[in-house]
Amino acid sequence: MEMEWCVGLMTGTVLDGNIDVALLRTDGTGIDAFGSYALYPYDADTCALLAECQRQALDWQFEGPDPAVFAEAEARLTIAQSHAVRRLVEEAGLRLADIAAVGFHGQTVLHRAPTPDALGQTRQLGDGALMVRRLGVRTVYDFRSADMEAGGQGAPLSAVYHGALMDRLGTGTDTAILNLGGVANVTARDGTGGLIAFDTGPANAPINDFVKARGLGEMDVDGRLAASGRVDEARLAKALAHPYLTRPYPKSLDRFDFGYGWVDDMSDADAAATLTAFTAAAVGCGLELLPERPARLIVCGGGRRNPTLLAMLAPYAGVIAEPAEAVGWEGDAIEAQCFAFLAKRCMRGLPGSFPETTGTAEPCVAGRIAKANIDTSSRPIDYSMLP
Repeated sequence: MEMEWCVGLMTGTVLDGNIDVALLRTDGTGIDAFGSYALYPYDADTCALLAECQRQALDWQFEGPDPAVFAEAEARLTIAQSHAVRRLVEEAGLRLADIAAVGFHGQTVLHRAPTPDALGQTRQLGDGALMVRRLGVRTVYDFRSADMEAGGQGAPLSAVYHGALMDRLGTGTDTAILNLGGVANVTARDGTGGLIAFDTGPANAPINDFVKARGLGEMDVDGRLAASGRVDEARLAKALAHPYLTRPYPKSLDRFDFGYGWVDDMSDADAAATLTAFTAAAVGCGLELLPERPARLIVCGGGRRNPTLLAMLAPYAGVIAEPAEAVGWEGDAIEAQCFAFLAKRCMRGLPGSFPETTGTAEPCVAGRIAKANIDTSSRPIDYSMLP
């Protein structure tokens, strides 16, 4: 199949105020070239609106109609992300007509994993039809719903892209990829070359939420607060008895499934250190579930910028960890690139999730296609035609 430029978009559950947007040249099975990548900030009003959506989603819990705030936030973030796509494409010296698809993940506001008695549910804010109207480019969106309707976890969806990255490196079962976002997820190979993926536990979300609650900023910048504290090993051991950590995969988490209340009575520094150690130790628990335990983790996502967390992976997870940049990847771009890759797979009718990665009953195509009603095959977009 022809390699084509696609654009991927991602905004994480930690609400860092940025739109991740990346170009990837791919046929949906391999990677031909990594294109430009950027972080573009939301305005303050949109950031506040998305935070309010998360708060209201916790009360909503999929009961009844969507909270009214969802519609306003969905329109605002879609318009903001359409601007991000256009800006990145133009700054890369391309035209929108050169883009085969936009992979538009949207903003997750609530995710509930399936149980033995009920299918899971998920809600991402993002209007694919509005994105098409603004850009005139085919848009793939709503990546998780079909998987969950087929009994899957709806997450993690990064496995198939992580697999393509590992194929480029020629790694085997000795190496896995760890993403540290709001939650942590790992992708590994089994002995036959198949993919395994699941959420290991929390990552940045509880640490960030704790720091915000203490009035210390938006996050533990460079892990400095945790580095100045002392891990409460007894309390950590008790936390590691959480049943999720030994539950067989596939499995997934919402960013609020693990909180910070269990360290609320500790000092700022000791609480941050203990929360950070818990994330690292939970990764170690996850690695123990794999058929072959990897010796090395390539780490992507915002958490790789926390040197305290990376350093704790050695003693608490028993693994060598190195940031994505050590193997020539742009660690901040990987999630956005993933949705460019999934968009192309969806266009080809190729599955994006599998029984071994999300628990879906059978391989499942990830995403719905909103088709452009403006022909972009041979000419630039006429911006006057777009609202």
